[in-house]
Amino acid sequence: MADKEQIARFIKTEFPQTRVVVEAVGDRCATVSQDVGEADLRPGGTVSGPTLMAIADVALYVALLGEIGIVPLAVTTSLTINFLRKPEARQRIRGECRLMKVGKTLAIGEVSLYSEGLAEPVAHVVGTYSIPPAHLR
Repeated sequence: MADKEQIARFIKTEFPQTRVVVEAVGDRCATVSQDVGEADLRPGGTVSGPTLMAIADVALYVALLGEIGIVPLAVTTSLTINFLRKPEARQRIRGECRLMKVGKTLAIGEVSLYSEGLAEPVAHVVGTYSIPPAHLR
């Protein structure tokens, strides 16, 4: 297992392009957030789908690393997103992940995405991660 600080350092070093912040990790869960800027918006004044998917993907990765430790080659094998309501433009997005199953080679989790200021989620995501065989002891 890895703690919040270890994972945050790893993400910052290995994924310098991400603006996602690790808020909490533990007990098969993770919370991440990202400020939304002009580059994250699509016409109509809403947060773009790719931005929401990226936040959810990082949330899943962080939760998984919290369970199995820093395993760089754990990769997304599927990601399904349901857009539920329009996120507020320029409001921070928070992703709350819960791992549903962590097996030897696959992990499945779900993420609820929230737009700051809205009580209801703006998107629901289910994703699967492949855990590399080298991780097995």
